[in-house]
Amino acid sequence: MILLYGVAAGLAAGLARALITRRPYAVPELRWPGLLLVAFLPQLVAFNLPVTRASFPDQLAPFALVSSQVLLLVWVLANIKKPVFWLLALGLILNLVVILANGGLMPIQPEMVMHLYPDAPPDAWSVGARLGVGKDIVLPARQTRLWFLSDRFTLPDWSPYQFAFSLGDVLLAVGAVWILWRAGAGPDDEREGNRHGTKVE
Repeated sequence: MILLYGVAAGLAAGLARALITRRPYAVPELRWPGLLLVAFLPQLVAFNLPVTRASFPDQLAPFALVSSQVLLLVWVLANIKKPVFWLLALGLILNLVVILANGGLMPIQPEMVMHLYPDAPPDAWSVGARLGVGKDIVLPARQTRLWFLSDRFTLPDWSPYQFAFSLGDVLLAVGAVWILWRAGAGPDDEREGNRHGTKVE
């Protein structure tokens, strides 16, 4: 979810930058755009679409999450020469490492679950089990491998919408903001020309 916030913020900032500087908004040309869509499909079916997520088997949820993360990492690595994509790669690697270390789902501590869902009935979730129909597994910090990479952050209490996110998610969101902000400065060739004091026609 924080990645969506990052995309929205970066897009808004980049478009505003392009408008102020009177330059075209130019998202960089990327390799294998179809793979990006394919990479999101497992998570879309398993965790996001109301029609499918309620009936998606718990035993297949780790496969859906891991396969999606791996495909996303392959796509990012295919575009690693693009500016800032190293940050996306680092965020994905951190998330994938902690997910694999904890059985294929992203760990979340019971304290965080209680913070996010204070009104949930006692039997709504249990330690060691998948949290609802999401991508998390509820694990105490002492039972979590690489707990510092888990979903242990949330928005300030004044935020009307609360959710948990990881360090890897933060890097992904920052990377998205950075890339979309850069796009507001015009095409890469135009920026190179301006940097060297020449005008690119």
